Amino acid sequence: MEKTKRSKAKAVEADAAKIAVSYRNYLLTEGKQPASVFKFCKENGFNETEFYQHFASFDAIEKSIWKKYVTDTISSMTADASYQSFGAREKILTFYFMLAELLKEDRSFVLLQFKSWKNPSVVPPFLKGFKSEFNEWLNQVLNEGKGSGEIAKRPILDQRYDLIFWFHLMFVLQFWIHDESPNFESLQLCQYRHR
Repeated sequence: MEKTKRSKAKAVEADAAKIAVSYRNYLLTEGKQPASVFKFCKENGFNETEFYQHFASFDAIEKSIWKKYVTDTISSMTADASYQSFGAREKILTFYFMLAELLKEDRSFVLLQFKSWKNPSVVPPFLKGFKSEFNEWLNQVLNEGKGSGEIAKRPILDQRYDLIFWFHLMFVLQFWIHDESPNFESLQLCQYRHR
């Protein structure tokens, strides 16, 4: 019974991943969302029922893609044995570096998504799940840092750390988006200097 549940869960994940890849490819070739879910499904060999089993809308696909970026980055970091010995600062810098490396594989998609985002103080809808996953991970790292004494407890700032680091992450992403150096080495050099 357990094996059947696992195989069904993997099939559902595979179907959702297939829909997300098809959607990302459509966005990259057309530069905009499809006209309708019906048309998108017909062109990609899905039926609407299958689509709606995984996503409520195209915006939901975008949110899931971005959420996966942050969860994949965290999974990659925590899989490394040396990660546990890092302090809060090293964990955060590692996150930034590994996220940039992961996003490099999807740079065209990232640039397209950020193209319409003009106001850094407003979280774009596609980043909402990404932000909540990032904040959850960040708060865990910050709490560890406070517990070890690496991060000083500051009554006023303690409640704003997640917002401060969110803006910091958005600055790093904007820097990476506008980086014109070969292989985007400028970001790597900045991170190296901060170690």
